[in-house]
Amino acid sequence: MDKKYCTAIVLAGGSGKRMGTKTHKQYLLIGGKPVLYYSLKAFQDSELIDEIILVTGSGEEEYCRQMIVEKYDIRKVSCIISGGKERYESVWNGLRQVEKDGFVFIHDGARPFVDGEMIRRAYECVNRCSACAAGMPAKDTIKVVDENRTVVDTPDRNRLWIVQTPQVFDARIVYEAYELLMDKQITAVTDDAMVVEKMLGFPVRMFEGSYENIKITTPEDMETAEAFLKK
Repeated sequence: MDKKYCTAIVLAGGSGKRMGTKTHKQYLLIGGKPVLYYSLKAFQDSELIDEIILVTGSGEEEYCRQMIVEKYDIRKVSCIISGGKERYESVWNGLRQVEKDGFVFIHDGARPFVDGEMIRRAYECVNRCSACAAGMPAKDTIKVVDENRTVVDTPDRNRLWIVQTPQVFDARIVYEAYELLMDKQITAVTDDAMVVEKMLGFPVRMFEGSYENIKITTPEDMETAEAFLKK
């Protein structure tokens, strides 16, 4: 079977308010390099990825071009564009730059530990079922609570997964789902799989990411990331 064309949309527009720094979290250094560098390098090095679309915060396009893309020779980046105020708007901006059919990998640039094996698992999964998301089985028991924090349900942990990125889709499916989302002006969505599920009723399959595939959000996450790099 011929390999499908693969575009990675890397989202780098977060402000990092919970980090407590003036520098946006994706530009903070771990192992001497920006957080954003690591995910871009993983997609750059994967033989499965043909193109990278980088979505940044407004006004940060040239900084990313000079200080990350050119500095670290990330040659697969075909364009650097501005995102929106919300994550779903940034994804939509990225999707409108996708020019070829195939598969679209949507990844948060604040998750530096995506790697080649994870990208390959994603490709194999999307090749079978057209819509998939990285994740890992929940280790802890999860409680559903009401507005007073009173427990109303305890779901079976064996059926619960913690969702991550990349989330990967047939390009036509994810574009149609987001087009409907924007047309209907629905904002209560938290990830790309949810958009495909809600807008199209299309089933999304989970594939294994990694427990190390953390999203950098707090100073404690930076410490954890440094520890992972030293392993």
